[in-house]
Amino acid sequence: MKNTLRALLLLSVTTAFGQQAAFDRLVEAEMKSAYNIANFTANENTGNYNVTHHTLEFTVDPAVQYITGSVTTTFTALENMGAITFDMSSNLTATSVTQNGNNLSFSSGNNELVITLPTTVAAGAEATITVNYNGAPFDDEDSFVADQHNGIPVLWTLSEPYGAKEWWPCKQDLNDKIDSIDIYVTAPSQYVGVSNGVEQSQQQNEDGTTTTHFHHGFPIPAYLVAIAVTNYQIYNQQAGTAPNDFPIVNYLYPETAAQSQAELAVTPGIMDFFEDTFETYPYHTEKYGHAQCGFGGGMEHTTVSFMGGFYRNLIAHELAHQWFGDKITCGSWQDIWLNEGFATYLSGLVIDHLDGGAVFQQWRQDNVWDITSESWGSVYVPANDTLNVSRVFSSRLTYNKGAMVLHMLRQKLGQDVFYQGVRNYLADENLAFDYAKTPDLQAHLESESGVELDGFFADWVYGQGYPTYHVHAEFPADFQAVVTLTQTQSHPSVSFFEGLVPLRFISTTGLLYDTVVDNTVNGETFTLSVPFEVAEVQVNATYDIISANDTSTLNALDNELLSSIKLYPNPVSDLLNVQLPQGITLLNSEVYNNLGQKVIQGGTQPVWNVSGLAQGTYFLRLKTAQGVVSLKFTKQ
Repeated sequence: MKNTLRALLLLSVTTAFGQQAAFDRLVEAEMKSAYNIANFTANENTGNYNVTHHTLEFTVDPAVQYITGSVTTTFTALENMGAITFDMSSNLTATSVTQNGNNLSFSSGNNELVITLPTTVAAGAEATITVNYNGAPFDDEDSFVADQHNGIPVLWTLSEPYGAKEWWPCKQDLNDKIDSIDIYVTAPSQYVGVSNGVEQSQQQNEDGTTTTHFHHGFPIPAYLVAIAVTNYQIYNQQAGTAPNDFPIVNYLYPETAAQSQAELAVTPGIMDFFEDTFETYPYHTEKYGHAQCGFGGGMEHTTVSFMGGFYRNLIAHELAHQWFGDKITCGSWQDIWLNEGFATYLSGLVIDHLDGGAVFQQWRQDNVWDITSESWGSVYVPANDTLNVSRVFSSRLTYNKGAMVLHMLRQKLGQDVFYQGVRNYLADENLAFDYAKTPDLQAHLESESGVELDGFFADWVYGQGYPTYHVHAEFPADFQAVVTLTQTQSHPSVSFFEGLVPLRFISTTGLLYDTVVDNTVNGETFTLSVPFEVAEVQVNATYDIISANDTSTLNALDNELLSSIKLYPNPVSDLLNVQLPQGITLLNSEVYNNLGQKVIQGGTQPVWNVSGLAQGTYFLRLKTAQGVVSLKFTKQ
């Protein structure tokens, strides 16, 4: 069943404006869930086998911070194995380990469980063992939480990236995905259990508990395995198109279910948009859904995102992860932007689709302002920063800059080529339901476009900072502009940012003409046709690239002198000042908004009261005896 997104627009309770605080909560939640990056050392002892199946049996009570479990693991040996090791925190206690009903010897400590196998398992052979355990997962690390909502107990798990070992013995590094899982959640019968995959059955037990069985038939990393338990009210929706239609199963707190249902009305339409743009939902043979939990933000567990709320940007972000993060998972935490940059950009595309281009431009502008608030930082996480939670989950770099880099790739390659390259990436049988790294995405975009992208990725993904542009324009004939584009860089890791640069020409009557130049060297000159007499030139007025503090001059007699003019403070709240170097004579001044409309007519005084302007980007046009210069400023 298809749903028209625009028909649901009136049901949306949030727009791009005002969502920054909500986005910050989203990032904070994902960062918080990653608390134990700083304490994690990859366990080399788990690298000698591949997990093919887990049967996970969990007995919990949401009123108690405690778990009793049984994990049956089928694995394939990658080398001859006399023992097998699982990651398991010290707060858990293994009570027995068996194989074919026979007890095996084991030891635990240093956050791992080591099991002696009765006979050597030869390389390529398969074996199955069962670990029985119990314990009280640490209640201050957020991977296993017993809490309350409206006075009712609720339990949820949140394991990204290394929290799974806090509540079950597993293999949790980014080098293996479990081929399939069966999960049995046993809890007091007044509660509803939730997990990945499709609910298979419910069994009422004589002790007043219910066991709910879920099966998930797709490869999944340990950190995406999840359970939740409380008095959920179930709300079903439908998505997809036959024969690939599927249910959206939402598990909601009863006290806010009516509001949540209204907010969730956008979900099927967003699903349709993502399927139309990229490919069929990866888990369409099972389900999608949401489970309400008590943290701010969300977590993209396969087939069921755990959600602290249901605002539209969060719904879009976590749904996007089902493709980018779940189907294809970043192969190292250096490549986390392949998860978070894509999810952030897709939430921006939803804004474009639902709210239109002007709101999407505002979204880009907000991102660019955030990215350029600091002069340093790459999208790709340096190796020595992968244990720094704040750096790995940086909203400025991993999320916003990652998203804008994808937008710039879309502009560079063209929309059709970019989307097809991404579809090819998602369909790659070596990456699908497996792990990918940054060169894998680059290779697919290059293959589809025929464009070599080493320079782009070196500058924008691995390099730090951003460019500042200055454009000098002269008009030797009617309807002709000769522009010279120069650039400085905010960080020494990049000597020059090659790429497309948007230019906007504004007429003396406020008409706009937008064009794009491909800037390959510093000081490059372009001869352009412009359909009117030009009063102003702006760089990156549409915020399609990452740049900051851009300036322009027109018909200047002394371009070097004019380019030294500075505005302060910038951003500004009330009084805007200009620093004029000796030798510059100010003849007139005007302030224009981002649409080329004059909002202030000034004179020869080098100060302007802008307190009455709305927040946003403006351009101060100074007419001097030496030429015309345009300076960008931000009203805060």
